[in-house]
Amino acid sequence: MKTVLIPIPQIDFDPTEVSVPWKVLKENGYKIIFATPSGTSGEADFRMVTGKGLGILSPVLRAKNDDVLLYRELEKSNEFLNPKKYESVKSDHFDVLLLPGGHAKGMRVYLESESLQKLVGNTFAEGKPVAAICHGVLLAARSKNPKTKKSSLYGLKTTGLLKSQELLAWNLTRAWLGDYYRTYPTPLQDEVVSFLESSTDFQEGPMPIARDSFANIKPGFSVLDKSYLSARWPGDAHKFARELPEFFG
Repeated sequence: MKTVLIPIPQIDFDPTEVSVPWKVLKENGYKIIFATPSGTSGEADFRMVTGKGLGILSPVLRAKNDDVLLYRELEKSNEFLNPKKYESVKSDHFDVLLLPGGHAKGMRVYLESESLQKLVGNTFAEGKPVAAICHGVLLAARSKNPKTKKSSLYGLKTTGLLKSQELLAWNLTRAWLGDYYRTYPTPLQDEVVSFLESSTDFQEGPMPIARDSFANIKPGFSVLDKSYLSARWPGDAHKFARELPEFFG
């Protein structure tokens, strides 16, 4: 039985990008370890869970009802309630790594953690499978491979949250939510591309209009390159999750 490490921030992670892969991995017999900055259980972005503050756009922007139910199930699980602290996790504690995302400001602690970046870089260097979705891709890009001294994504093809998606959500909501949808002033896609060997290594995929689901994964998009799997946003999470058991082995 392989062990999957899923690091998350203390607050503001995306509920779909964590709970959907968690559910699939649990059903396929994986042991799961969560890690947070404090070593206490985390909390998803409340707006994505409840829709509060999203106004008339709530039905479009918040997590789908089925995925909220999965998140409520996740909240009660033993592994979620008993995470490790970032600094206590060692490479021999897990076999494969899953990096979820989210966009609210609580994600910054996760994205800027030196201990996580070192762990992620070492995981790539060891050749272990790494899967990342949305802002998890940014963490992977910021993590240096100790063998090459370059980004762990240098020389790999990837996808991630599209600049067009990020700016659209921000423009639709900034009148009352300000920069809620801007994790950083620089869009994720622009920063990730700056770490890649070529700008063409970032693959946008088809226009992300509809979200996928377990019943219909066709709208989902992911990119596989060697021992690295990536996806763009919660709307890809079900396809991404379905691919994890085969990818992780």
